[in-house]
Amino acid sequence: MASTEAIIAKAKDAITDFDDELAAEVAEEALAAGVDPVELIEKGFTAGMLEVGEQFEQGTLFLPHVLAAAEAMNAGIEVIKPEMDRRKSQTANLGTVVIGTIEGDIHSIGKDIVASMLNIAGFKVVDLGRDVPISAFVEKVKELKPQIVASSALMTTTMVNQIQIEEQLKEAGVRDQVKTMVGGAPVSYTHLRAHET
Repeated sequence: MASTEAIIAKAKDAITDFDDELAAEVAEEALAAGVDPVELIEKGFTAGMLEVGEQFEQGTLFLPHVLAAAEAMNAGIEVIKPEMDRRKSQTANLGTVVIGTIEGDIHSIGKDIVASMLNIAGFKVVDLGRDVPISAFVEKVKELKPQIVASSALMTTTMVNQIQIEEQLKEAGVRDQVKTMVGGAPVSYTHLRAHET
């Protein structure tokens, strides 16, 4: 049986090689070997995604590569998710996160990975899915009173809707009751600061 270090190295390679089948196989191998799933994700899958992200930033990889790496990571996480859920039931709940891909955008891989990581960290995650109307985010905040509402946008044409969530939360009188988290390839701190009200 391979060592923990070897399994983690293979997990990282599965991501940087965009190999979803290998990622799932490595996850199964890790579970059988008793490797801590959190360590597998952090030192294997996430480390691979960070390397892909750096190459994307340098212009040596492109968006399809990032998406393929994310699909590989998702394949691995799906295998270990039942074990993570079992462990999570034995730990304290850190709070509730409402998450979704913003209206007009059907890309969900990044959102799915973030949702999985939040779940693993101990949050109760309410995933609204893709192409979620802004009003649905606001209604869920009013209904569930989560600690965080998170939105994802992969297209520059839809990330402006993330700002609309802020505005509609204010109009509904609940903005001060929840933290907001935004993400997606085109989303930047500079863009968000420019739209602060």
